[in-house]
Amino acid sequence: MSWVEIMLENILTSKDISRRELARKTQIRPSTINEMCNNTSKMIPLENIASICVALEIEISDLFKLHNDETKKEEL
Repeated sequence: MSWVEIMLENILTSKDISRRELARKTQIRPSTINEMCNNTSKMIPLENIASICVALEIEISDLFKLHNDETKKEEL
């Protein structure tokens, strides 16, 4: 089964940016940022994706990773 992993936590760590700081920069609710970092988001508005990419100076493809294998989310 295929699924998408949100790589936001890894990106924030590598850029030394806190979740709270990203929330301030993007005006996205901290709880929404937390859900994305914890890979529990079910839907993400395109506006939020765009805001995060601009704030972090990344490409959309950096933010998501497609898993085509049997690895389950819970195992990560």
